[in-house]
Amino acid sequence: MENILECRGLSKKFKKVEAVKGVDLTINQGEIVVILGPSGSGKSTLLRCLNCMEDPSGGSIIFNGVDIADMRVDINVHRRHMGMVFQHFNLFNNKTVIENIMQSFEDQRDPDNINKAINLLKITRMEHRTTHVARDLSGGEKQRIVLARQLAKNPMLFLADEPTG
Repeated sequence: MENILECRGLSKKFKKVEAVKGVDLTINQGEIVVILGPSGSGKSTLLRCLNCMEDPSGGSIIFNGVDIADMRVDINVHRRHMGMVFQHFNLFNNKTVIENIMQSFEDQRDPDNINKAINLLKITRMEHRTTHVARDLSGGEKQRIVLARQLAKNPMLFLADEPTG
């Protein structure tokens, strides 16, 4: 199996608090990896480091053969191949469900992309909400819209920051 992501000695400190300490992690193509732990144990910080939304304090993050923790790397090039779902949904509340999904496509008027978006809504069982405005959806529905939006990118790596409480 091919490594998609590999961390060695990954750490993140906030002043005197070490939120992530010496994490070694390998994710191979096709694997599903779950990171479990109690609230405050650093799971969200770890995921934010893996996407370089937080700069790690130490260690390496090799994604698709490149150390994306290196400050000289254009992280935006690599983020195009990552999907990320946060605990907070980050939807456009004034847009419809289909408009939120279409944000993932460069050509938002291409009929093929509209069909792809509708198929993703079917996969997430949200096709009945296509014309609903995001602010009117339940939390679970919003989560499925974000999932469909990220799947539209066809990412190599998909990270989800999911509360368990």
